[in-house]
Amino acid sequence: MGYLSVSPAIILGGRSFELRIQFTYSWIPLFFSKPNPVCPADLEPLFEDKIFRDVCCNREIMALKIYCRSEKNGCKEQMSLQQVMEHLEVCPYFEVPCPLGKCKEKMMRKDMSEHLSRKCKHREITCEFCNHKMALTELQKHKDTVCPAFPVACPNHCSFSSILRSELSSHQHDCPKAQVTCSFIRYGCSFKGLNQEMREHESSFASEHLRMMAVRNTTLEAKVEDVKSELMERYKVLPSLSSRLAEVETQYEEMREKNRQLEQKLVSMQMLMSTHSEKLLEVEMELRELRPLRAMREEVEALRGSVENMRSIVSSLDSGRVGSSSGSHTLGSLEQQLSRHDDMMSVHDIRLAEMDLKLQVLETASFNGTLIWKIRDYKRRKQEAVASKTLSLYSQPFYTGYFGYKMCARIYLNGDGMGKGTHLSLFFVVMLGEYDALLPWPFKQKVTLMLMDQGPARKHLGDAFKPDPNSSSFRRPTGEMNIASGCPLFVAQTVLENGTYIKDDTIFIKVTVDTSDLPDP
Repeated sequence: MGYLSVSPAIILGGRSFELRIQFTYSWIPLFFSKPNPVCPADLEPLFEDKIFRDVCCNREIMALKIYCRSEKNGCKEQMSLQQVMEHLEVCPYFEVPCPLGKCKEKMMRKDMSEHLSRKCKHREITCEFCNHKMALTELQKHKDTVCPAFPVACPNHCSFSSILRSELSSHQHDCPKAQVTCSFIRYGCSFKGLNQEMREHESSFASEHLRMMAVRNTTLEAKVEDVKSELMERYKVLPSLSSRLAEVETQYEEMREKNRQLEQKLVSMQMLMSTHSEKLLEVEMELRELRPLRAMREEVEALRGSVENMRSIVSSLDSGRVGSSSGSHTLGSLEQQLSRHDDMMSVHDIRLAEMDLKLQVLETASFNGTLIWKIRDYKRRKQEAVASKTLSLYSQPFYTGYFGYKMCARIYLNGDGMGKGTHLSLFFVVMLGEYDALLPWPFKQKVTLMLMDQGPARKHLGDAFKPDPNSSSFRRPTGEMNIASGCPLFVAQTVLENGTYIKDDTIFIKVTVDTSDLPDP
């Protein structure tokens, strides 16, 4: 089924016939897409599993002897149908296109060399004048326009009938019939004529040319004198201009210096304003704390006055008691009132003590991330630590800012852990603050611990560390303070007690927290 397509000639009885053989099965899905498909040739029913390629028939067809399809051009070769394509690749009578892209002609393979060497209009050729290679179709345009060795006629129609194109421009200067202008045109000569007339003009008008040059020279000399006088006038004012320029430069330098000083003053004022702003905020916070304290003190004084009055009344009643029942009753009520006032005064005294303690903490608190901790009575406190009475001491709180982290230091004068009995141990503590909800956690700021040298050498002893973000010591506090973190072996007791770190039985501890990269809450 299907049809075969070849286009060779088949030898049948000495004559050649064209038979197109081509296997195609593209029609099979089309037929089987319809119900009850039949063969279009004999209308017999079609079955898809019965359709196949007839290999044997194909072999017989491909073995048939045929003439070359270029028989009409003179090829007498005979071959099997299977050998046709191989033969056409080398057949000298087979028509092939010209390999030059612009040429559209076709010719027999055996005529290709002659076509490329003689007949093709697009074949490469060499200009016989300049030896430049180009396509034959461009040769004439090359000769007529750009070939430097091509002979051309003089445009002035002089006696030189043939001149190389490359020499034409130099010939124009010497051509006797070329139109030229007198070389003294800049001095005023207006003569124009042929080259051969110019020589006669130059010889006959030599005196006139000299006169023109003299006039031009006189004019130039006058202009030079004018320029000289103008330069002299300007030269006279040059010293004054120089002095003026020097004054301007001096004034400029003075202005620059004043500007620099003003900038420094501005920076100083800005720093001073910033310091004053911080102090003002600190004073405002202290005033807020002091207002209830003043009111409480006034209330305590009023209570004390009331108690004193009641005591004086009780005393007078005791001295004038005559045993009457009404006097006894009044005295009893006064004693009860006095007792209540005493209780209230005790409560106020306790609150007043708490407020005093809070005020002291505020007075010593730092809000710039730096703690200076003064520890007095070192020997007594050291003995208490050795005797396990008071193992450690806490510093007053300090802050990274008014709304920053709340922190303190913790010290073991007789050491802790690995340093117990041999070293002073110093630790850093993160405390529960009022503004923790606005701060980034865990705490990541660099911490520097330092023992201050009170001698003239100022050889302070210090250590620094970056907090471990995975440590619970630097997470947001849930209690009053986190677990302390620091240096159990901060400084040996022998170094501490034999140096100049202790003076007047006092030591100073400095803790610095880096706040340079701390964002505002």
